[in-house]
Amino acid sequence: MSENFDKMMGKYADKCSKICRENNQIDVKLFEEFGVKRGLRDKNGKGVLSGITNISLIKASEKKDGRTVPCDGQLYYRGYNIFDLTKGFRNDKRFGFEETAYLLLFGDLPNKDQLVEFQKILAKNRRLPTNFVRDVIMKAPSKDIMNSLTKSVLTLSSYDDKVTDNSLENVLRQSLLLIGVFPLLSVYGYHAYNHYECDESFYIHRPDDNLSAAENILRMLRPDKKYTDVEAKVLDLALVLHMEHGGGNNSTFTTRVVTSAGSDTYSVIAAALSSLKGPKHGGANIKVVEMIQDLKQNVKDITDEDQVRDYLHKLIRREAFDRRGLIYGMGHAVYSISDPRALAFKTFVEMLAEEKHQKSEFELYSMIERIAPEVIGEECAIYKGVSANVDFYSGFVYNMLGIPQELFTPIFAMARIVGWSAHRMEELINVDKIIRPAYQSIMVPRVYETLQDRSTPKIDTNVRKELQLSMKEESC
Repeated sequence: MSENFDKMMGKYADKCSKICRENNQIDVKLFEEFGVKRGLRDKNGKGVLSGITNISLIKASEKKDGRTVPCDGQLYYRGYNIFDLTKGFRNDKRFGFEETAYLLLFGDLPNKDQLVEFQKILAKNRRLPTNFVRDVIMKAPSKDIMNSLTKSVLTLSSYDDKVTDNSLENVLRQSLLLIGVFPLLSVYGYHAYNHYECDESFYIHRPDDNLSAAENILRMLRPDKKYTDVEAKVLDLALVLHMEHGGGNNSTFTTRVVTSAGSDTYSVIAAALSSLKGPKHGGANIKVVEMIQDLKQNVKDITDEDQVRDYLHKLIRREAFDRRGLIYGMGHAVYSISDPRALAFKTFVEMLAEEKHQKSEFELYSMIERIAPEVIGEECAIYKGVSANVDFYSGFVYNMLGIPQELFTPIFAMARIVGWSAHRMEELINVDKIIRPAYQSIMVPRVYETLQDRSTPKIDTNVRKELQLSMKEESC
């Protein structure tokens, strides 16, 4: 397209967007009048009950004297407390991704033989079709690795003779394949972008069947394939903590919705990826890192609590950073007193910070975690408490691991693909009904007018003429 046409389209879109906004604005009072819960959540942030699951449990409140009150956040995978699960494999100095994936997919923790067999299955699934890297990943590389990942997932369906077979056996096969190849699709997608768009060296390292998922991610990402045990163990923990978080989170609910329509596994996971990439969901840790960078540029002494506190007040007052009025990484849709994932993560974040000689950076994060709830409480009339969520520290960890920001959300996806797969299978097994919620219409009947009788043009005549002229030039 020519530059002239692009300008014309910009002018046209600007004009029409104003009309679109005027004709689609809904009085916010109507939501309460009709009992519509925006975001499928009530005024206290509790989600509308829309399904039943036995995969995970999120607990953020409890009954006391007949009242529901906030409590320390708890997260369970298939009945096991996340603290007990992570403590178990950490005490044995093992990697936890593979056995936790087995637990979520099949419902029980594996014994030694089952774990070894499952590890071999995942390792054999870390393969891409012949020339897939050349023909798909290296073509049209993008800085948006989530879009590249989604494109690759959809393209993989072309290599599957049973793409539309939604039997449990086939969906499980497809799920294991995607769990295995997500790291390859993501890391190779980044390398293609880094080479073609950033003029950096291009290298493709094949995964090692004898290594864990976390080890292979670092091996494929780094030029020398090297990493420390602490680095791999911290990344492994991050994958486990991001693996699953109930059926109500946006991307998992998307998985359920598209599954209920009878769609194939590749399309379902592509839809989930599209949901996860939003900055309100999987992209939140990037905003934390950017916020900290802005803080460093605008606070003279980052060890001075008063100066940091003043900056946080400016964030809430929309006077700093992106002026959205948010302290990123603080607060959660469900948890109020604490996010168990953040608590499980923090000790290992400190350990990695010491290895990377970034203890002062960790202390800054810890300071913000401590004083941010006070600042938010002073500035906002909040209906519940607020605490650091898992995204508050994950971006810091990925930075210390040398993982580029373009891969932050794909790392999340490498973990959450397990939870999505478990929920897809649970939906297929238990619910043979398409998800179709209702919307209250407030439309007013109107009398049709002929083209000649419509007195007020919706688009400026000059804009229309210029656009038509530009389109005519394009066709020539």
